This record gives sequence, C-alpha cells and structure tokens, in this order.
Amino acid sequence: MDREWMFVDRLDSRYREGVEYFVRHAMNNAENVEQLFCPCVKCGNNEYVDAMLPEGNELPRRTYDAKKILCPMGVDYVKIHACRNDCILFRKDYKELDKCPKCGSSRYKLPKKNSTNSKGVPVKVLWYLPIIPRFKRMFANLKEARNLIWHAGGDGRILDDKIRHPTDSTQWKSIDHLFPEFGSDARNLRLGLCTDGMNPFGNLSSQWSTWPVLLTIYNLPPWLCMKRKYLMLSLLIYRPKQPGNDIDVYLEPLMDDLKLLWDEGVEVYDAYRGETLNLRAMIFCTINDFPAYGNLSGYTVKGAKACPIFEEDTISDRLVHGGKNVYLCSRRLLHLSHPYRKKMKPFNGKQELRNPPKILSGKEVYEKVKNIENNFGKPYKRSDGTLYKKRSIFWDLPYWKHLSVRHCIDVMHVEKNVCESLIGTLLNIPGKTKDGVKARQDMAAQNIRPELAPQIRGSRTYLPPACYTLSRNEKKSVCECLHGVKVPQRYSSNIRNLVSMKDLKLVGLKSHDCHTLMQQLLPVALRGVLPNHVRGAIIRLCYFFNAIFSKVVNSDTLFTLQRDVITTMCELEMFFPPSFFDIMQHLVVHLVREIKICGPVFLRNMYPFERYMKPLAAYVRNQNRPEGCMIQGYIAEEALQKEKWSIVLHGKKQFVGKEAMDEVDDELPPFSSGLPPTTTDDVDDFYLRDDHEEGLWVALEKISS
Repeated sequence: MDREWMFVDRLDSRYREGVEYFVRHAMNNAENVEQLFCPCVKCGNNEYVDAMLPEGNELPRRTYDAKKILCPMGVDYVKIHACRNDCILFRKDYKELDKCPKCGSSRYKLPKKNSTNSKGVPVKVLWYLPIIPRFKRMFANLKEARNLIWHAGGDGRILDDKIRHPTDSTQWKSIDHLFPEFGSDARNLRLGLCTDGMNPFGNLSSQWSTWPVLLTIYNLPPWLCMKRKYLMLSLLIYRPKQPGNDIDVYLEPLMDDLKLLWDEGVEVYDAYRGETLNLRAMIFCTINDFPAYGNLSGYTVKGAKACPIFEEDTISDRLVHGGKNVYLCSRRLLHLSHPYRKKMKPFNGKQELRNPPKILSGKEVYEKVKNIENNFGKPYKRSDGTLYKKRSIFWDLPYWKHLSVRHCIDVMHVEKNVCESLIGTLLNIPGKTKDGVKARQDMAAQNIRPELAPQIRGSRTYLPPACYTLSRNEKKSVCECLHGVKVPQRYSSNIRNLVSMKDLKLVGLKSHDCHTLMQQLLPVALRGVLPNHVRGAIIRLCYFFNAIFSKVVNSDTLFTLQRDVITTMCELEMFFPPSFFDIMQHLVVHLVREIKICGPVFLRNMYPFERYMKPLAAYVRNQNRPEGCMIQGYIAEEALQKEKWSIVLHGKKQFVGKEAMDEVDDELPPFSSGLPPTTTDDVDDFYLRDDHEEGLWVALEKISS
C-alpha cells in the first residue's frame, strides 16, 4: 500500500484520494463494518489494542493507571515555595510562614471567590529532584558502577601525557593531592554543573524564562559523559523572568546535598565490587554562557573590568562615539622582548611596556569576597562599587577556594560571537558589522589609522576601504562559495539556506552553524579575497578553534597554542577597528589555560546541554503548567530507563568513539603551521585596500544622530 499521500499537503487532491482509499481498504478488511477504530495513537483505542493482545493481559486502560505503575520506579521530587521577589525559599525555618520575612510579600496568590483552597496557589515554585537517590541507583547496577571507575584505568583508558579526559587535567590531580582521602577512592564523583534559561513555549511566547540546573558526571568515559542519558536534571526554577544574581536562593537545596556528600558522605552499595562504600562527591566546575557566568560567580561581567580572569588588572578603553568598552590588551600578554610590544603605529600609537597581568588564585579571590554580606531579593540591590555583586553560594563548599578554575568559559558562545563579528564586519551586514561611522570616528579621535577617517562628501559620508573591506565582487565570491557547499547528512544545517545572494549576507546563524563556519568553511570561502596578511590572521584564528576542539590534546603543544593565539589577536588589532574587540574577543586568550587546568573543550561546552533543552520543552503538554509537565515527563523517562541502566553504548558507537580518540597523531602541529607570520615593516599600505576603492557610503543624517 502506497503511503506517500500521508506526507503531502492536506489541501492536495492526492491526500484526499489517499484517505478515501485507506477507508475503503479498512472497511473491506474489517470484521465489523459499522465500527472502525481510528489507528491514531492520540485516540487511545485501548479496546482495539486489548483485542490484539493475549487474554488476561494487564495493559493499563488509562494514563492514570500507567502513572501508578511508574510511580514506585521513579525518583521523588520536592516542590519548594519561593518568595515573589526571590528573597527566600519557604523551607527549614521559613516552612510554615505565609509571608516573606524580608519583603512581606504573600507566599500565595489571592484565592478565587469559589475556590475551596483557603490559602491559594503559591506564587513561585522550585522543583528539586534529589541527587543522592539517583547516585545510589547508578551504583546499584553492575555495568554503570563499572563505568563510574573507568577514569582510574578502565577498559579503553589510555594513560599517557595527552589530555583526553578531565582526569588528565591539573585540577583533577591537584584535588587528589590536596584531599587524598577523597582522591584515593576512584568511585567518588566529580560533577559538572550547567544552567541556562529556556522558553518552554517556543515561539508562542518570548516573555518566559525557565531555568533548569543540569549535572554531568566526569567519572564516566568521554563518550558517555555528555550523553542525554547521563545528564541529570536537579533543579527547575519556575519563573517568568530569569533569576539573575538571586539564583543562589534557588541553589540552596542542591548545595545542602553537595555539602553532605563532601563532609560526611552517603552509604551506597557498589554492585560491581559487591560492597558498600561511603560515597562522596564534589562540583568540579560549572559551564555557563557569559551572563550566567556572572550570576553564578557573583562577578560583574560588564563595564571596564569585565574580564573575570584578570579582574582589576583588566585594561579597557571607553569609546566615546561607540559608547562601549573595548579590550585592546593582547600585546600585554606577549613576551617582554616581543617586537609587537615596541610597535606604535600599527596599534594605538604607544608602546606596551607593562608586565602581563596576574591571575588570582582561588584563595585570593575568597579573601576578597568572604566578608560580603548577601541581601537577596528584587527590592535589595548591592551597589558599593566593588567588582563582586555578592558572595556566591559556591564558596560555602569547603573545597571551592582550592580550585584553580571554578567557572569555565563556554567556548560555544565565544566561538559564536567571534564568528558573527567576523562575518558581519567582512560582509558589512547591518546590525552585525563592527565597522561604521562611529567606529571610524573613534579611530580618528584616538589618532589610530587617520587615513581611514570618515570623509564628508556632500550629503553623504565616505568611509575609505580598510584592509578588511570586501568589494562587491569579493562578497559575491564568498557568498557563492558558501551557497554551493554540500555537506554530509547530519554534519550541519543546510548552509545554502543561510546565504542571501540578493543582499550578499548570512542570516539566521545558529551556534552550530558558526561552529561549522569557523572550523571548516570560512577559511575555504576566504580563498582569493582580502590581502594576504588579513586573510592569514583570520585563518589562523579559525585553525585555533579547530585545534582546541580536538578530542585528544597534546599537553606539549598548549604553550605553542597560547603563544600563537595571543600573536594572532595582536595581528587582528592591527587590522580591525577597536570596536571589534569586545569582551568576547578578549576571552579567546583564556581558553588554552582552561584546557590545561580542566581538560578537553568538548566536555566543557554547552552544546549537549542546549540540545537537552529541546526534549524538556517537548514534555510540555499543558501550556498552563509547563514546569509540571517537564518534571512529570522527565521522571517518566528516567523511570523507564531504570530497567535500561545496563544498556551501555557498546559495539559500534563506543568503537567509533574510541577510534576517533585513538587515531590522532602523536605530534599535533601548531595551528599556525604553513602560514607565514604577519610583518609590519611596510605600514603605509597596511590598512588601505589599493586593489579597489569600494568604500562605504553613509547618509549624513546618520552621523549627526
């Protein structure tokens, strides 16, 4: 029977003819012509299904009956009421209160006139799924308990000087050295924590932000760490707006369990070794985008000192016309004898003689924040001029000050922002380009490349073509190259759909699209366009992102990676305007340090966590109770997986994962190999395009505004 009619438009005549043929076929083969059961799953014709099964089957006839079967298999969850203004959680000493003791707001909404509930519905609810019972469940399964000690020399574990897993990082080894009782038992867990906002309504509403808090277990093999099965939902923050700096209030239940797991431990049965152990656990690092980085750490990630690594030693300039802070401090990270430090004209007209900034240790940061008194809640704001807005709740963990990197920079968002800035500036995409009248005016005000200053010609302003300005033919060449790209299925999205040949620009770029462009496609598309020195610097930056995403990193090449990326960023400062270098461009120079301390990038980016948001949103069936739907759907899925804990990725998937990690050259070449370094001996024609005069024309009214 041909089923193609099912996939055509319902207004098409083929669909109508297919339905009629299906009904006739069903009536000819039906026992009772007067009654036909709809085959749709949503109709739930249990009588029809029951007739197909053997007699005496116990198939639930209602959804409620099915949930009663799954209930004993699932993990309990706790609903905790929260203050309207995020001041407190109504738990422990505040459990019996009806009003917030800080702001006085009611715990409940006003009950309706005909409501039988005397108190009403709580204003805000936090859903907490305890993590300790789930750890016990994992250790109760033989295969899962064996996977949890893989990092200590399990099947397929390669022990050498390369970085394949967080176990090979310096922070993991430092924890084993500082806390030998914890590090001596390989079964003690090290967790990664991630949180981000999501919209459970999709495109139906843009005014809602639900925040799930996810955990991953770094004891597992690298091909299992980020699988959906092993990402644990621990908290679900119910609110129409993001919690911001008050997120610490909602993290309290999770922190209580984590402190218990560190201080005392929990008795757990290990099915692999057939014995009981005192399980302990810790947070190894957090993984967040940059705004959430500030919310969890308490550091101010905006303004002149936005870099959380350098903190007070951050060097930034305020653009008068652009109205934002830029970070042109890459030369300060070079070796003191590097020639770029003494060059003046290619940069800001000054020599760079300052020493590299000092990176504070965890203990030094703790001394700065330990006396800060937190005052959570929307009516209370902290504005004392310090770089830290609060004392993060993570400092309550005894080991937190001993970690070199506590909050990891998300490479996914850094790569996305760098790619959008590059593409927008090269193709001069409105709203995305970092070059314009205000950018040129700021350059002229700082006496940087005066030959690129805007020129008023009649009623319009002419911007001379800079070394990165593409002519129309070059833009067309780049867009045609990307428009004609064909990639294997599931490699990436269809790049062809992202290219607008009419406007010669790229639209609708997602995070993975930017990843594909930076990793593979952009160096190919730029062949034959731009001067050699500009194209070489951009390609070297692309090669850098390709190198740090390797699943196996040679620790001997990290020094070369760090040195080359700093040099590349200095070269980009020679060519691009100061407005190009916002905080996201600056964070690139810190990525190599985190690889050495925390392990490979592919285990610390937000791609798997962002993908996990989609099935969470798919659980929503009742638009009036989105968070409740998510929790019920997640618990049902986890209960079904209880019998599947033993189904681990063996065979092809595990084999492919191992092969991808094993088939790596012992000596990875530096990402800049094969590309000549940039020279600035002849700086007269360094910033202007002499092969075309297609500058930018801007209406005079836009300058005055």
